[in-house]
Amino acid sequence: MSSFETQGPLRHRLASFLTLNRFVLQVAARHAVGRKMAADWDILTEVGIRFVRHQFTYAMTHNDLDTGRARWNSLLPKTPDIYDVTIRQAQDQPARWFIPASCDTDAVALYCHGGGYAFRGAITDRFAAMLAHHLRARVYMPLYRLTPEHPHPAQAEDALTAWHNLTRHTPPDQIVVMGDSAGGHMALMLLQSLKCRELDQPALCIGMCSWTDIGARGTSLTANDPTDLVQGWMALQFGRWLDPDGTFGRRALSPVDQGFSGLAPLYLQAGGREVLHDMIVAFAEAQAARGANVMLDVWPDMPHNFHAYDSTKASSRDALARLAQAFHTATQRPSTTPHPIVTPRDGVTRVARSSA
Repeated sequence: MSSFETQGPLRHRLASFLTLNRFVLQVAARHAVGRKMAADWDILTEVGIRFVRHQFTYAMTHNDLDTGRARWNSLLPKTPDIYDVTIRQAQDQPARWFIPASCDTDAVALYCHGGGYAFRGAITDRFAAMLAHHLRARVYMPLYRLTPEHPHPAQAEDALTAWHNLTRHTPPDQIVVMGDSAGGHMALMLLQSLKCRELDQPALCIGMCSWTDIGARGTSLTANDPTDLVQGWMALQFGRWLDPDGTFGRRALSPVDQGFSGLAPLYLQAGGREVLHDMIVAFAEAQAARGANVMLDVWPDMPHNFHAYDSTKASSRDALARLAQAFHTATQRPSTTPHPIVTPRDGVTRVARSSA
């Protein structure tokens, strides 16, 4: 991060600014005596992770979630990257179009944003603009209903509405469904909704640091707490907000327990230092065993949603470039998408794929 954008009530902006500066001083002192969060992370990286973690903690533990959301959204760390992207409101549902000046394809990305299904703000729009910029394609982002006010199946319904709206004008083989974090969960479950309704699948589904199990899975869910901006307890709370009364159950709402064989190809990315790492690996391995067309890339040095670092981190640059490669490979006509979607990365990649 190299700059900041503030918004909302002054009291929240001021509190967030003071918190950020407190972390700057604390982390600088820790680094001065060799006490780093990770040996290869600089001060700004650690400050950003600690700050975002604090903002999420404040928001999720506040007795008024709207107040918590306002604090969380009051200060946005930004990279120096500039995105020449026009944002337009959609006409058919609460949604936004992100249209890059360098758009060079008719293919469209249906982007399901992250935030645990409970958060959306300026950082959400910036992430979508970043994707549109790197994909050089239009991005359609539904403003789906949030939990805990609107538990499941509200988000699944909104994703399906977005799909229907896009396919009125764009053939499925020219649509890539993608999402980060909870949005990755939403994207994966959309494939299941399409399967149940015997509808055509998209050209590709991309999951960035996807939430693949709404329950506790893998040691990284707590072991990676020290190096991630999302904590394991937060993921579990998001699961409770999604299905507060256990009406649907963990197995029904967790992608890891679904079958993706015969559905759209899956391209997944994850950070080795994020709490969701183990469940993402478990999902990829389980789907490969079931015959799904799936590939997973892992960047060992990265936390959750590391793509937002963009040009400031080599791993983020690489991940975004590979997303763009996968997007354009999948949407080239004729719609034949031989695996792999992208070339395997030797040494730092986990790859799971079907034998087909």
